[in-house]
Amino acid sequence: MSWTYATLLALVAVLVALSLSPEADSAAVPSSKGSVKEPPGSMKRIFMKEADAATFFRKRSRRASKSQDEINAEQRQILAADERMREFNEEKRTRQENFAEEEDDEQNEKSRESTEQWREFHYDGMHPPQEYNRQSI
Repeated sequence: MSWTYATLLALVAVLVALSLSPEADSAAVPSSKGSVKEPPGSMKRIFMKEADAATFFRKRSRRASKSQDEINAEQRQILAADERMREFNEEKRTRQENFAEEEDDEQNEKSRESTEQWREFHYDGMHPPQEYNRQSI
């Protein structure tokens, strides 16, 4: 029995606190329908009157053609996106080409060094180095 009494007491305390708080008055629905307040400041720009909204949607239906300004703005956005994509792909291609060129240079250097080492190891000193000892055909 004591837990039901404690729960009931807590519920009544919450209701009293909510009814006395100033936020409860601002969240309440006004009882008088005759007086409609204008929204303050920036809210005027967000909400429009019902008649204006109806004409807006009537004027711009799903099949309505776009104005030239809208078409131009969309084209500018598409062209800017294409340019960004082109620059990105160009930078990517340049990085890949530089990487491939560096890898090729490293491989050529390694093969040249190994060839020189092989020639030095196999040179017996009796004959000139092999590159000068070629037979003429």
